[in-house]
Amino acid sequence: MALAGKRIGRAASVACRRLVGRQVLIPGRISRSAQITTVCKVHKVCVLPGDGIGPEIMEVATKALTMAGAKEGEDFEYKYCLIGGAAIDATGKPLPDETLATAKESDAVLLAAIGGYKWDTLPSAQRPERGLLAIRAGLNAFANLRPAIVPRQLADSSPLKRELVEGVDILIVRELVGGIYFGQPRGFGVNEKGERIGFNTDVYSEPEVERIARVAFEAARKRSKRLCSVEKSNVLEVSQLWKEVVIRVGKDYPDVELSHMYIDNAAMQLLRNPKYFDVIVTGNIFGDILSDEASMLAGSLGLLPSASISGSGPGIYEPVHGSAPDIAGKDVANPLAMVLSAAMMCRYDLSIPKVADRLEAAVNAVLDAGLRTGDIYKEGPDTRLVKCSEMGSELMKHL
Repeated sequence: MALAGKRIGRAASVACRRLVGRQVLIPGRISRSAQITTVCKVHKVCVLPGDGIGPEIMEVATKALTMAGAKEGEDFEYKYCLIGGAAIDATGKPLPDETLATAKESDAVLLAAIGGYKWDTLPSAQRPERGLLAIRAGLNAFANLRPAIVPRQLADSSPLKRELVEGVDILIVRELVGGIYFGQPRGFGVNEKGERIGFNTDVYSEPEVERIARVAFEAARKRSKRLCSVEKSNVLEVSQLWKEVVIRVGKDYPDVELSHMYIDNAAMQLLRNPKYFDVIVTGNIFGDILSDEASMLAGSLGLLPSASISGSGPGIYEPVHGSAPDIAGKDVANPLAMVLSAAMMCRYDLSIPKVADRLEAAVNAVLDAGLRTGDIYKEGPDTRLVKCSEMGSELMKHL
């Protein structure tokens, strides 16, 4: 499940500096007699537990992150803020100004989940999801990186045959602050027949497409050098522009094999032949759909993290799954995607990969031990059903 060696992203100036004694050190080992002084900048993390199961899985993740950091001499300063439904209840706004300000001042943002049935009747502009869109736009987190990896321990938990999914390792690069979710005009109206209508605008500029394409090409270079661009250029002008720009950018990456696929075919191939894909780049709405579909290759959304990076400011790290209000407070949620999101944060924004290694190793260890929350549980002699808090306790043991 480790993402080491396949990552991209900005190098944050938060690396820990170690002053070691004069002894010659073997890489990876430090003599007990060596005198070590660790001088670290505290990593400032804006923590957004959000709604539903968010607080439960965030508690597990921050405890694991703190312990993994302590083992590597890294420290974290957590600032908890409101977003989504919790923010609406407290302030009347899905994204309070204070939350955005704190996020901008942080080294990274760790987000659990937002939304729930409670707020479904609110006007569109006041719903929890608007807070998520607003913080992405406010931090200019334009590139969403969603790995879809099938752990060897869970290949039999997939709804697809083991031979189809075992070894799948896909990275979906989704443009996150443009397209139909942000395009104007949008809203409700009345057509010439007097019928009520709803409308949205799918729009991309050349610079928006170029910057996400470059992120994807750079990612492909660090992996298997294969990139598939997904769009619908046979019927959509916005997709025709997308394809044109991606092809142009691809000339700067002659070592990367570029292919193109319509969204409907891509959705089918993800289930028919998922190993065909390495890196996928696509727009906002198509990326939303494909990444959720790809998550089911492993049998559950509860295992997949994501990173939303800007290239200049703090990124947002969150699990792919939602707030699951139907199981909130029951201690049955799967915290592993939240923990893996924290690991991605350590790699991409905080530049402390050894902490990420520890978190990912602990996740692999609990899966190897047969521990499963309800969403990934399959009865057998080598598996045991555990609650969210118990999974957290077992993670701490392995850390």
